Amino acid sequence: MQTLINRSPLPMPSVSSSFLKTPPPSLSLPKPNKTHFSHLPVSLLKTPRRTRVSCSLIDPDGGKLVSLLVEETQRESKKRQALSLPRIGLTRIDLEWVHVLSEGWANPLKGFMRESEFLQTLHFNSLRVENGAVVNMSVPIVLAVDDEQKGRIGESTRVALVDDGGDPVAILSKLSGGLWDSLTLEACIEIYKHNKEERIARTWGTTAPGLPYVEEAITNAGNWLIGGDLEVIEPIKYNDGLDRFRMSPAELREEFTRRNADAVFAFQLRNPVHNGHALLMTDTRRRLLEMGYKNPVLLLHPLGGYTKADDVPLSWRMKQHEKVLEDGVLDPETTVVSIFPSPMHYAGPTEVQWHAKARINAGANFYIVGRDPAGMSHPVEKRDLYDADHGKKVLSMAPGLERLNILPFKVAAYDKTQGKMAFFDPSRSQDFLFISGTKMRALAKSGEDPPDGFMCPGGWKVLVEYYNSLAPTGNGKVATPVPA
Repeated sequence: MQTLINRSPLPMPSVSSSFLKTPPPSLSLPKPNKTHFSHLPVSLLKTPRRTRVSCSLIDPDGGKLVSLLVEETQRESKKRQALSLPRIGLTRIDLEWVHVLSEGWANPLKGFMRESEFLQTLHFNSLRVENGAVVNMSVPIVLAVDDEQKGRIGESTRVALVDDGGDPVAILSKLSGGLWDSLTLEACIEIYKHNKEERIARTWGTTAPGLPYVEEAITNAGNWLIGGDLEVIEPIKYNDGLDRFRMSPAELREEFTRRNADAVFAFQLRNPVHNGHALLMTDTRRRLLEMGYKNPVLLLHPLGGYTKADDVPLSWRMKQHEKVLEDGVLDPETTVVSIFPSPMHYAGPTEVQWHAKARINAGANFYIVGRDPAGMSHPVEKRDLYDADHGKKVLSMAPGLERLNILPFKVAAYDKTQGKMAFFDPSRSQDFLFISGTKMRALAKSGEDPPDGFMCPGGWKVLVEYYNSLAPTGNGKVATPVPA
C-alpha cells in the first residue's frame, strides 16, 4: 500500500477544525452535475494569514492568492493603452504561462521572472520572498525575445503582449518590482541574457537533443528574456469547448469549501485513467479517513498545456475522464475534475516539484506521486531519462514544500487471480500482468479489449475511438486527430 511521508509539523485533523473562510461570492455557485465537470464564476479568493491548523485548506505560497487580472471596468482602458506600446507576440506556450501566472498557480510570482528570480529557480529550485520565507519554484517561467524585439522595446517602461491575432492579452510593466522590491532597485521591465544551455542543463539534467519542450519552446526562442509584472486584460480562454473545465485556484478553493472538504489530495496526470489509477485514488481516500479526516476530496487534475505529440490530446483525455466518473470507477461526490493549464516539460524530479507546488496554491495538502513522475524515455539512449524513484524522494526533501504531505505509492498491476487491478505483491509475481502504456496503445489501436477490470468499458471505448481517428489515410499518412 502507500507510505505516507508527513513532513508537516501540524498535528493530524480534529473533526471540528475549519481553516478557510470563504468571502461572500459575487455570483451564486451553480449546482454541479453528476460528474462535477462544472465551471464556477471567477472570484478572487483572499485567504487568511497562515496559522497553525490541523486540517482543511492550507494557505497559498506567500499567504495570499495572486490574481493578475485587471478589473472588468478597466479592461477597455488597458486595451487602448496596449495599442500604443511596443508589442511582443506570444506563442501558444507563452499564452499558457500567462494563464498560469494570471490565476496564481505560480504564487507569489506576479509576472514573468526577472533575472534574480530566474537564477534562484535554476540554482535553488526555490525563491526567497520579502519576509525571508522560501517558496518552491523549480521551473523557470520566462518570456523570450529576440534581438529585433529587444531593439523595438528600447527604453520603453512597458510592453504589450499580444496573441497570434494581434489582440492585446496583457501589459508587462513594473507594478511591485517583483519579490525583491524593497531589497533591490530594479528597472521597470528587465531584459537579460537567455543562456539556453544553462537553462536546459539545470532544468533537465541533460542537453541531449530531442527534449520535447526544449525543441518546442527554447531552441528557436530569442536570446533574451524579459521580466516584469503582468496586468492580464481578460481571463485566458482557448475556445476549445473545455474552458468551462478550467477552474482557477480561487474557484477550486471555493468548491472545496462548498463541499466541506477537510483534506484535499491531488493527482496529476497526462494519460487516460485506468483502474490502477482509480485503485490508488480510492485507497488514498480510505487511508485519509482512517487517519481521522471526515471528508477528504480528490482533485483529479489533468495537465492541459503543451504535451508532446504522442500523448493523448486533452479533449480525448477529458472525455475519457468523464466516462470514468459516469461508470462509477471514481465517486463524483468526492471528486473534482479540473484542468491544470501548465505546459509539460518532461523534466522529472525537477518538474514534479512545480506540479506539487501549484496544487498547494489550489488548496491541496496531500499530493500523490508515483513512479517516474514527469519522466520520459531518454531522447537518445534506450533507457529512462530519470531514476523512477527520484521524483518521490525529491518531493519529500524539496525546499518550500514542507507543508505538503507526499503520498508515494506502490505499483499497481493486473491481478490475474482476481481479474482486476491490484497493488503488486512480489511474493506472487507470477499472478500479475503489467500492461505498459505501449501495450495499452497497441490494444486500443487494434480495437482489442484489455483484460476485464483494467479500464472501465466507457473509458476504453473513448481510447479506441481516439486511436481510430489516427488511422492512416488513403495516401498512407497518419491523420491528425480530430478533437473529441
